[in-house]
Amino acid sequence: MMIDFVPDGNLYPFESRWFDSSAGRLHYIDEGTGPVLLFCHGSPTWSFLYRHLVKGLRDRYRCIAVDYLGFGLSERPRNFGYTIAEHTTVLGELIDHLRLDGFIVMGQDWGGPIGLGAASARADRVGGIVLGNTVFWPVEPWANRAFSVIMSSRPAQRRILDRNLLVEQFLLGRSGPTLTAAEADHYRMVQPTREARRGLAVMPREIRAARPLLDRLAEDVPALLGDKPTLAVWGMRDMVFRPKACIPRIRASFTDLEVVELPQARHFIQEDAPEQIMSAIADRF
Repeated sequence: MMIDFVPDGNLYPFESRWFDSSAGRLHYIDEGTGPVLLFCHGSPTWSFLYRHLVKGLRDRYRCIAVDYLGFGLSERPRNFGYTIAEHTTVLGELIDHLRLDGFIVMGQDWGGPIGLGAASARADRVGGIVLGNTVFWPVEPWANRAFSVIMSSRPAQRRILDRNLLVEQFLLGRSGPTLTAAEADHYRMVQPTREARRGLAVMPREIRAARPLLDRLAEDVPALLGDKPTLAVWGMRDMVFRPKACIPRIRASFTDLEVVELPQARHFIQEDAPEQIMSAIADRF
């Protein structure tokens, strides 16, 4: 199924583009010219999350932001598993289709493993890395794993599918970013039905189920990408990927790293601190 939603041109002033991947029709935006910034979102968001960065950087960079299958305006194919490994494969197909070379990949939340997974398989074509509140190693903290177990349970899965729990509670709830009603609707309206939310429902389980992929990334990223110019922009008030647990691991993985702390930002850093992130990217690259 495709999503019948047209974004507000004032909030999302970009031309929609489409790529027919091996698994389904992928939506993405491709704005501006210059060094390529490839923006990879997490859950339960879509390329709308990067709207401020794209608007602010497209005068100097070619900004590409993708919606994974099952997210945003992309197709919801019935025969797709919506696993992190599958999203990684499809992103790699888009990179190859666009013939990207020297690209800078930015990943936040699940966008880290998905973006780095596609990038590590094309390491000779990667020009740099931006990481924001993400991991590329197996998720060990008890709280994260408990969240995975609870959200994978039958009652929680019903609430994700029937009531859009991940969007309503974790993105638009009290601990989420400050959004206007129209902005909030742009996150709601791309997940309008039970069928449209099937990709969302898989994500909590992947915290544990994607372990083989994350084990491999924990080795591949330092080995294949560890010498790339890297920027970490970190929301210091994030309760999902806590800075004290994550930043030292990132420091140990990259030899050419700059860390920019975002003191007031929580998990969704692109909503909380877009100006600081734009400045950090422009200074670093």
